[in-house]
Amino acid sequence: MAGFDKVVSSYEEAMAGLTDNMTIISGGFGLCGIPENLIAEIKRKGTTGLTLVSNNCGVDDFGLGILLPDRQIKKIIASYVGENAEFERQMMAGELEVELTPQGTLAEKMRAGGAGIPAFFTATGYGTPVAIGKEERQFKGRNYILEESIIGDFAIVKAWKADRYGNLVYRKTARNFNPMAATAGKITVVEVEEIVEPGELDPDQIHTPGIYVDRLILGSFEKRIEQRTVRTTTTQGEK
Repeated sequence: MAGFDKVVSSYEEAMAGLTDNMTIISGGFGLCGIPENLIAEIKRKGTTGLTLVSNNCGVDDFGLGILLPDRQIKKIIASYVGENAEFERQMMAGELEVELTPQGTLAEKMRAGGAGIPAFFTATGYGTPVAIGKEERQFKGRNYILEESIIGDFAIVKAWKADRYGNLVYRKTARNFNPMAATAGKITVVEVEEIVEPGELDPDQIHTPGIYVDRLILGSFEKRIEQRTVRTTTTQGEK
């Protein structure tokens, strides 16, 4: 069954074939569940002219944000700007093309792309700037706009655990956009915290079947938190 083994030994091998002007779909939400080492490899390769599809663009010095200073990204399709000052600066200066997309619509654009659905109607965004230039239809008295699905040249994904055939399990909120992203790449590359042998994962616990995964790599992760908030310690008797 060696032909089904998806594991590669280096990040260079994991991102082999990535060239300028490609579209990359990335899992993650904020800094939660991001494929941080695959992003670092894109930075190292110096690939430019990229279209990035992700919920947001990380922060200035971590996540997808590290691709902004050297202008590796030409366009971002995302839900919000977030905590990234350089993202905001480039967008406001007209240096970066930004297509802001409602969060649920963005998730569905990925899911539909992976399912082979070219477009779908949604009520979200009707009557707002989101609808400009898009086909409008009415169904049962409600107005909808047509949204096209998304397919990436590459999808980069972070999962918790995988077997060598690429069957994936995500952990808690780090699942976020990763399952949708995993289905929507022509080449899907996944980095994980643990790789086990085939048969060790409970089939009922698998979130993404290995049929969607092309390459798999074992990584170590910083798992940075965007904004750490802790409770102030109080002494006995204080309220």
